[in-house]
Amino acid sequence: MQRPADTASSGVAQQPRPADVARWLAGRQWPVHPLAPGRKTPAANCEQCRTRSHEPSNCPCHAQGLWCHGFHSATTELTRIAAWWGREPRAGVGVSCGPAHLVVLDVDAHAAQVPARDRLLPGIRIPEQVDLAGLASGFDTLALLAAYRQEPNPAEDETTLRVRTPSGGLHIWYVNPEPAVRYRSSTGSSPRTALAWQVDVRAHGGYVVAPTTRTTAGLYTPLGAVREPAPLPAWLAAELRRTGHAIQASPNPGPQPRRQVRPTRPGAAQALLQSLVETVRECAGQAEGTGFTEKLNRAAYTAGGLAGAGHLNQAEARQELTEAAHYARPHQTRRSETIIDAALSAGASRPFHPKGLA
Repeated sequence: MQRPADTASSGVAQQPRPADVARWLAGRQWPVHPLAPGRKTPAANCEQCRTRSHEPSNCPCHAQGLWCHGFHSATTELTRIAAWWGREPRAGVGVSCGPAHLVVLDVDAHAAQVPARDRLLPGIRIPEQVDLAGLASGFDTLALLAAYRQEPNPAEDETTLRVRTPSGGLHIWYVNPEPAVRYRSSTGSSPRTALAWQVDVRAHGGYVVAPTTRTTAGLYTPLGAVREPAPLPAWLAAELRRTGHAIQASPNPGPQPRRQVRPTRPGAAQALLQSLVETVRECAGQAEGTGFTEKLNRAAYTAGGLAGAGHLNQAEARQELTEAAHYARPHQTRRSETIIDAALSAGASRPFHPKGLA
């Protein structure tokens, strides 16, 4: 694959084809999946998966070589990759972070209302005497976090792969040197698990857009000459653990008490969520007057409640909600994710077992 550094420096070199990028990444044992042409969201599910309730991770379409459910279908099989991009050569490339042992910091530069001080760096008290004038984006909060820890700013880390996003943000790629410890994905606006305001974490249960992918907004452009993710710095690993991102299995867990939940019909919770997700997707036909925000909030709140009661996997539910929101409103990604995270958190605090699931 052509070195993307050449394209970033000269601006005239030909971009590698998405199929070539996908094959190169798969050769690194990083599972890939197609993104919708011109967009940063996964390619659409097949019609059967849009109407049938089932867990994305157990979708039977995967065995048939289909790309349904985004990163759940990601693969390193070159034959399947050739078939996917042969079917849709314009598809972008997504990388499933968890199986690739990648931890990517997604630094946003979106215009947004700056939250209270206690939301800028979760768990770190910022004294009133600290002047925050001019703070406006994830670049500022990440620099502030690094300064507090007296560590180099990751946004300026020239030892690792960094990718400028079309919106002016930055993807900072690292590889997890301790695969026994997994890190969950999060958004910087989450009230529960967040590293810093406007700094998302792409890891287990998430994906990242591959360098050189082009969307209608522009190109994901690698910076500098480094094309390899460096090992995750120890201080960032410590921050991820501190902020609740670590998912670590006990080396000898022994018998665990079973969570007491009422019996549920197979697929009933997923069916309920699917019906609400479809109301969100149906908003794609009109830009206004559809009650999109209310429908998305209701679907996410319900998913949070079902996940809190043990009936759904919250990470998978979030992915499904995000895909539906991006499908319906592709130009308001940040707002949709904020709604989803807030509603999931609110719903999880009130677990429930709705009538009809027993």
